[in-house]
Amino acid sequence: MLKHTRNSDPELYRMVEGDLNRQIHNIEMIASESTVPLEVLELNGSVFTNKSLEGYPGGRYQAGSEFADQMETLACQRAKELYGAEHVNMQTYSGTTANYSVYASVLDIGDKILAMDLDQGGHLSHGSPANWTSKMYNHVFYGCDKETGEIDYEAMEEIAHREKPKLIICGASSYPRLIDYERIGKIAADVGAYSMCDMAHISGLVAAKVIPSPVPYMDFVSTSTSKTLCSTRGGIVMCKEKYAKMLDRGTFPGAIGSVQLHTMAAKCWSLKYASTPEFREIMVKVVKNAQHLAKAMQARDYTVISGGTDNHLIVVDLRNKGVKGKQMQIALDKAGITVNKQMIPYDPEKPWITSGLRIGTTAITQRGLGEQEIDEIVDIMDAVVKNPEDEANLKECRARSEALIANFPLYPAGAFED
Repeated sequence: MLKHTRNSDPELYRMVEGDLNRQIHNIEMIASESTVPLEVLELNGSVFTNKSLEGYPGGRYQAGSEFADQMETLACQRAKELYGAEHVNMQTYSGTTANYSVYASVLDIGDKILAMDLDQGGHLSHGSPANWTSKMYNHVFYGCDKETGEIDYEAMEEIAHREKPKLIICGASSYPRLIDYERIGKIAADVGAYSMCDMAHISGLVAAKVIPSPVPYMDFVSTSTSKTLCSTRGGIVMCKEKYAKMLDRGTFPGAIGSVQLHTMAAKCWSLKYASTPEFREIMVKVVKNAQHLAKAMQARDYTVISGGTDNHLIVVDLRNKGVKGKQMQIALDKAGITVNKQMIPYDPEKPWITSGLRIGTTAITQRGLGEQEIDEIVDIMDAVVKNPEDEANLKECRARSEALIANFPLYPAGAFED
């Protein structure tokens, strides 16, 4: 691994090696993370990183684009086929900049956006005061029903008709249930708004046809390519053909500069892989594992928001256990289980404390863990929750975590040998 860097910058090399060892020995359950195939690592470090290009295939601003044009065209074709999209833009750098591409395509400063509130499951880039977009656009929000933990569509419709937004956004970063895209698309059409789904978290599940797709019902669909798509840290934006020129202008030069060809190449490979039976089988197991995780937590008297999950993640309300999200994030990490603190709907705690945890199953499923292993993980988690400040307890729990994950290699043996 990194045979040249090892010699030229041993200090930096030790940091990379350190995180590889962390990933090997930790049980990774952050819902936004996955493990990329070796091909993605190769392509991220390929010679495409040397090439600077702006514009689109057939209309670049620099020479020497022959092979880049071929690759970008192939990536777009693969995305169209995989998701059933009419038009695809592969150039955006991440899921967040994918959202910015849509904003740059259809919005003017001061326009109104209706989106899911951050503490209800939405994303920072959908209008959080912490994000710069909150200074550019006028945001109004919808959320979840307090009793069910699921999207309150009637309230969303009432807000849309009252506020008349120019753009309605669905999709979330911590929402465990299926979304009624058809209904939201109709609400948007009824009030004269554009519709957009940010499917960054679930794009792999959609690609594998494990859960319904937003593509037929939305004007725009954005996604990151990490998370459940298990690829590089990039983005993709899709839209109806009638908005193709708007989206391309909004992406370049509207929201980004030169193309990151090395990450695009990795995305291209992953779009092919996501069409395989192997990938679909993993995604099916991701959902089954998440559902089993929810049931196992509930069996130990943990409150699971919305009562379960339809995708790759669950959100757990810890209030009845007398602990906080931040406290448990730190304690579980010491115990070898990596999760993240998470605000629950109508959370009384501050965002840097939180009352909950977000737990995902993508990375552990890729490594081959199943229901039996999840039962052991939940048992370890419960032991941590009961004594989160007891260092001896955390040390014992870490030993259990490392013993469990040691049976499931991160990468094949010899993958990084020179």
